[in-house]
Amino acid sequence: RCVEALYIYFRAERVEEPYVSITKKRQMPKDGYSEEIEKEVGQAEGKLRTHRSAFSRASVIQAFLGSAPQLTLQLYICILQQEVTVARSIFMVLSLLSIVYGALRCNILAIKIKYDDYDIHVKPAAYLCIFMWRSFEIATRVTVLVLFGSVLRIWVFLIVLLNFLGFFFYPWIIFWLSKSPFPENIEKELSRVGTTIVLCLLTFLYAGINMFCWSAAQVELSDPDLISKSQNWYRMTVYYIVRLMENAFLLLMWYIYRTDFYLYVCAPMLFLQLLIGYCMGVFFMLVFYQFCHPCKKLFSSSITEALLSCFKILYLICQHHKSTLLKGKVAMKSPENTDEAQGSSKTIDSQNRSIHQSVSSNA
Repeated sequence: RCVEALYIYFRAERVEEPYVSITKKRQMPKDGYSEEIEKEVGQAEGKLRTHRSAFSRASVIQAFLGSAPQLTLQLYICILQQEVTVARSIFMVLSLLSIVYGALRCNILAIKIKYDDYDIHVKPAAYLCIFMWRSFEIATRVTVLVLFGSVLRIWVFLIVLLNFLGFFFYPWIIFWLSKSPFPENIEKELSRVGTTIVLCLLTFLYAGINMFCWSAAQVELSDPDLISKSQNWYRMTVYYIVRLMENAFLLLMWYIYRTDFYLYVCAPMLFLQLLIGYCMGVFFMLVFYQFCHPCKKLFSSSITEALLSCFKILYLICQHHKSTLLKGKVAMKSPENTDEAQGSSKTIDSQNRSIHQSVSSNA
């Protein structure tokens, strides 16, 4: 495939195209208006686009099903052997770069699929934000899993299994609740069993991506393109809040059950650095969606507005919970107060009666 793509590329401008196709794309809205642009696409350019799309998808598959487990294993071996060799450090850096590149390609593919009708140009600042976002997110996630697995080896398998199965079955549960018909137009040559296998492999990849970072391409089995076209800020917000809480819990368990190997490591500082590193990834993600996203003009609402609304909902829930607790405490204390008041009134009446009787006897 690579040789074929190079052959097509070098012969693209030397051989005249027998026919061309016309594509129509809309520009990003300027001052509330968007123009439609027609562009001629030759046969060679169409084939190169197909190859590029295939390479992008292959890089995503290789990153999260090959490089991510490899990076986790290499880091775990380094901790067990208490040694980081030069060759192993080079392999770990290359694996991390491969995962970050795969996540970056996943972001770009998701943007192009969601906004297929528009002519999209991704700026260098957007690439830089995505790179920093994914680097901090993936590096901290792998480190947290390895540290937790080094002290609680059996429990880490349960954590990984629950994460993987949750993300694997989530698209299927949403598809079942939507009551949509089974997708039949994925490939004409595939039978129903073959289509089911392809969808299972797709959700398998989706679960593998979400194990380490947020998947920009959200699988939706009821959609013909199998990718959700809507920008669900609330789902993203819930994902990062839950993931941050999970990372903090795993680090806390590592801090409590850490062995003598970590005596020479400043555990509180490492705990704080990993949490700050994950928060830095979230910060670059917010910067990307707020300022550097190539289609931010098409958003109906920004991610900061979604975050504020989520925090408002959480604040109202907390306030409602506090009010119910206060009402319960008042209801529990009110009978005691009435009993105390009745008792005090009885003592006062008895004292008044005794005083009256003493005065009358003296008289």
